[in-house]
Amino acid sequence: MNTYVEDEWKKDRIASAHSGDNPMIIVRMKSGFAAIGDTQFLPGYTVLLPTKPFGSLEELNVKERSDYLLDMSLIGEAILDVCKPRRVNYSIYGNTDAYLHAHVFPRYSWEPKERIPYPVWQYSGEKWSDPKYKYTDECHGEIKEKLRIKIQELMKNSY
Repeated sequence: MNTYVEDEWKKDRIASAHSGDNPMIIVRMKSGFAAIGDTQFLPGYTVLLPTKPFGSLEELNVKERSDYLLDMSLIGEAILDVCKPRRVNYSIYGNTDAYLHAHVFPRYSWEPKERIPYPVWQYSGEKWSDPKYKYTDECHGEIKEKLRIKIQELMKNSY
């Protein structure tokens, strides 16, 4: 693994995943990389990065789309098994980071009642930026490892 200047890998998350420099990578999948989310105010939040920076889902051929969406669902299934949320939400936007990537969010019963009916993106900015929610191996490494094991098991039984 090459040594990046702190957070330098974030400038190109896909290239750094391929080079082994992206510390958030959980596991290589058929269509890309499962990566634990930078913030973990909802424990288990994961992102599916594609193998290369496609602009949108529609740039993939039908087989690639099928693989990508299957991988996204396998991440969701792993989150359900490992983190025991009440449900999983999936979202693909590409508005800020203008390349294909899918957010897979666990949603929990313990979330504030006023938040439950709304998308995760409507949580306050503090949830996204407060250092106490930032991923660290010390706080979230166990979840990351359990997700890796479960995703690998699901891939073995799905491909």
